[in-house]
Amino acid sequence: MTVIGDSPAHEGAEPPTIAQLAELAGVSMATVSKVVNGRSQVAPETRALVEGLIQQHGYRRQRRRVNPAAAVEVLFHELAGDYPVEIIKGVGRVAREHHMAVMISELQGRHTPGSDWIEELLRRRPSGVIAVYSGLTPGQRARLAQREIPLILLDPTGEPGHGVPSVGAGNWNGGLAATHHLLDLGHRRIAIITGPAHALSSRARLDGYRAALDTAGVPVDPDLICQGEFMIQDGLTYTHRLRRLPDPPTAIFTCNDGQAVGVYRAAHELGLRIPDDLSVVGFDDMPPVRWLIPALTTIRQPLTEMAAAATTMLVNLAKGEPLPQNRIEFATELIVRGSTGPVPKIK
Repeated sequence: MTVIGDSPAHEGAEPPTIAQLAELAGVSMATVSKVVNGRSQVAPETRALVEGLIQQHGYRRQRRRVNPAAAVEVLFHELAGDYPVEIIKGVGRVAREHHMAVMISELQGRHTPGSDWIEELLRRRPSGVIAVYSGLTPGQRARLAQREIPLILLDPTGEPGHGVPSVGAGNWNGGLAATHHLLDLGHRRIAIITGPAHALSSRARLDGYRAALDTAGVPVDPDLICQGEFMIQDGLTYTHRLRRLPDPPTAIFTCNDGQAVGVYRAAHELGLRIPDDLSVVGFDDMPPVRWLIPALTTIRQPLTEMAAAATTMLVNLAKGEPLPQNRIEFATELIVRGSTGPVPKIK
């Protein structure tokens, strides 16, 4: 596949349009369009000629207006809990401003869509795709690029890759702030329940946790690091396991709010009081956690604002407008509520 640049070979020169490339190559505009869009009905010699001209001179895409009946395709790995609700709110807010519909796809727990999804998507031909906590294969990305369908990654599971616009949150800072908060309260036996190892957000939160302990001179105990799957069950299972340690933790930092709910359930089953016997910090600040008893101390990542930013990026790309930056990262914030307190006194 040929990568088509938007910049000419000589700085300051205006790259040619399809019509100008056709004139330079001595072929029709339809032929150049087929090469640009990766279609196969072009002779190899002609394709090589056009691709050479593109490499030499660049190519200026025509700006497109967003169709009032256009749509944003939002791809979720799973529709469960409050996380997708907050995302849809942000996408819908911007989509309404531009008279665009919102379509939703679910991968039923997978993080990469299959070939059937990409075929159906190309038939629908939305104005763009926002992939949430999921990603596309290089081949799928190439097919979207050939059809000039913009792709934005929101809360990507891994490194977005060169040239792929993305929106995320300050996960490392969030892990650091959560752990520092517990250290400031006097805790030294602080456990963490992470998300899956492949998730960039999970790794960054764990790294922030490690950095906070290191700064405070507290050794990292591998027995206190529990790898979860961002599921409620993680909190329930690992809290029971952690409390069986000879020196159990006095505080648990969970890498999402759902896991914290599981910790609450385990604490109830074990006869522990939060925060008198066990302090808990979550991550996300989903609306329901303020109604837990006690209300959950957590790290807020502004999911609705993140989704709105991703949608604005998509709309601009669909119009043919360049982005001022390919990566937007929102700050996270510690929200202190009633689930954290000083280290329990030895009885």
